[in-house]
Amino acid sequence: MSTIGEMIKKRRKILNFTQQELAGKLNISSQAVSKWENGVALPDLGLMPRLAQVLETTVDGLLGYQGAPVSKYDERYQGEQFYWGLNPNHLCYELMKLKPPTRPYRVLEIGCGEGKDAVFLARCGYQVTAFDESQTGIDKALLLAEKNGVHVDFFKANALDYRIEEKYDVIYSSGFFDYLPDSMKEEFAAMLKENTVTGGLNVINAFVDKPFVKKKEGQQKTPWKSGELFTCYHDWLFHKCDEVVFDCNSGGVPHQHCMDVLIAEKI
Repeated sequence: MSTIGEMIKKRRKILNFTQQELAGKLNISSQAVSKWENGVALPDLGLMPRLAQVLETTVDGLLGYQGAPVSKYDERYQGEQFYWGLNPNHLCYELMKLKPPTRPYRVLEIGCGEGKDAVFLARCGYQVTAFDESQTGIDKALLLAEKNGVHVDFFKANALDYRIEEKYDVIYSSGFFDYLPDSMKEEFAAMLKENTVTGGLNVINAFVDKPFVKKKEGQQKTPWKSGELFTCYHDWLFHKCDEVVFDCNSGGVPHQHCMDVLIAEKI
């Protein structure tokens, strides 16, 4: 098992922080960081959560504890291959048509997985922040960003607990909204709307429950009702408001999905 100092150094280098830059983010001296990395001293217990946040990992990760995968996505994202591939979602191109990166617009991606869309948008000139509950996905996303020579502010968080505290030009989510419990759907959409600047976009898709579309066995998702997502944005300008049924072969079992796709502007 790696020591805390070794993990701090590893994460710092992945994020291209100097010891002085890391110290500045924590309001401590660079000598303190040096002592941690050389095994001379340990971070104060009360500083560990903030240290983990800055280094875009968890306290368990800093302690070198790997543990068992905490979700099915940790299992899917293990290995060198990218589970969803590397081609960006078509919604990225539609976003770019409506808000081309004539300046570094701030984008937040919720449920970024292995980071392919976030990295693509960063390569195109957007200032991207992205998070996912899978640490395995975040680790691969950081490496993908490094390989492509761009910076994305990736971090691990559970979207059901996370509260946005900054305003963004674009909030983007593909594949997460299906996991929102019914009791949180309206509240969550309201949080996104509140934290979008005037003239900004929300770009979202969500699976829809249809009686003629059979659910996969063991499905954990909570599909939306037809039109429910659109209703949450009834006071915004719609640029895209589509419902599509499509074939899928994920997991090796042919099946279908129905999905609502929304691009809406705050006016």
